[in-house]
Amino acid sequence: MKHRILFAAAVAGFVASVVAAWVFGIQQAPQPPVFQPAANPYEHGVYATGIVESDQPAGANVNIYPDVGGAVTRLYVHDGQPVKAGDVLLTIDDSVQRANAQQLAAQADAAQALLEELRAQPRPETRDVADAQVSAAEASLKMAEDTWAKQKQAWDIDPKAVSRDVLDNAENGMRVARANLAVVTRQDRLTRAGAWVYDVRNQQGQVEALRKAAASAEALLAHYTLRAPADGVVLAVNTAQGSYLSQQGVYDTYTQGMAPAIVLGTAPERLAVRCYVDEILIARLPEPARLKARMSVRGASIDADLEFERIQPYVTPKIELSDQRTERVDLRVLPVIFRVVPKAGLHVYPGQIVDVYISAR
Repeated sequence: MKHRILFAAAVAGFVASVVAAWVFGIQQAPQPPVFQPAANPYEHGVYATGIVESDQPAGANVNIYPDVGGAVTRLYVHDGQPVKAGDVLLTIDDSVQRANAQQLAAQADAAQALLEELRAQPRPETRDVADAQVSAAEASLKMAEDTWAKQKQAWDIDPKAVSRDVLDNAENGMRVARANLAVVTRQDRLTRAGAWVYDVRNQQGQVEALRKAAASAEALLAHYTLRAPADGVVLAVNTAQGSYLSQQGVYDTYTQGMAPAIVLGTAPERLAVRCYVDEILIARLPEPARLKARMSVRGASIDADLEFERIQPYVTPKIELSDQRTERVDLRVLPVIFRVVPKAGLHVYPGQIVDVYISAR
């Protein structure tokens, strides 16, 4: 009985192995690819890595950095928003600079008022006081002269009638009155002459210096408001209200580096592709007028024709991996800029990496 069971189990195992071999031996149809890999559409083509950019005259996006540092008080734009030249993008706390500008403006106004005061001299009231002092000095002189004349006449009639000391005092009083009249007369002329021309020039220089300082403070105050330098679209806003913004931009925790506060580009329907052609393939490129290319979006079955824009005639070291200038390799590349020919269903964005084939000789 035991041998029959073992024999039956062996037969069942053999049958199962044969069935399993037949099932697993059936050839399965391969799965279709998720996307078609980039293929060279030209008989002779040169491959290059390309990066999508805004179609700017300089071939790059506009990175906006502030001229001053401070906390962001308000954001006026968001990602993807179209802007016009001069539109306000964000504002930075300007309370200290605004107070400084107001202080300098007030000092300039005070200096201007003092200059106008100097130019308006003498005041009518001051002239009246000077005239009154002259009249009083003249009256004092008249009284002193009359007193001396009386004393002298009495002396001439009878020397014993007036003492010599009284006569000398009368004469001295007359001389003092004459000297006082001369002083107040000169003081009257000085008063009527007004402010000295050198005092006016000095005050005028003070006013001009303070006006320029106030204008400089006002101009610096305008730098606390970031405005769009040209028409375009906001590609990225890398800061937020309340965060600190320096002249180097804002700290990016993802890249652990400094990023611009705002990145501007052109409209999404106007895009360019900057291709980096290896230096060993440069000789295979045709004349610029005959350059044509085609790009393929990585990870998708999307391609588009490219229209030649220009060549940046400066071969630079190729940057790999970290996209940092400190990381260099021996290979050098030539930047060639193409314009993307729009078509329906094409969705690409600045910063996207694409595969490019350029028609070669």
